[in-house]
Amino acid sequence: MLAKVYVTPKKGILDPQGKAIHHSLHALHYNEVSDVRAGKYFEVHLNGLTRAQAETRVREMCQKLLANLVIEDFRFEIVDISDQPSAVSNQQERDRARGEES
Repeated sequence: MLAKVYVTPKKGILDPQGKAIHHSLHALHYNEVSDVRAGKYFEVHLNGLTRAQAETRVREMCQKLLANLVIEDFRFEIVDISDQPSAVSNQQERDRARGEES
């Protein structure tokens, strides 16, 4: 199984990285962007657990280490890797644009 964990600043917490990205996007003429919140993304591979056990363990990981609960919120999803469609990476996109298939 794979846990996809998303950690973001709580609403009302100053996010200087998000503000800098927002400003840069406007400088690049993406004026439709009204706000950016920067966060962290983790992929945690788990073995030998039921879905319920995986949810419990990942929640504990987030509360104890992955998120600072004073200033950050977290959410996660548990995915059965065998059910995952194949993903396309940005490297594969670049290769495709050059006419190279991987």
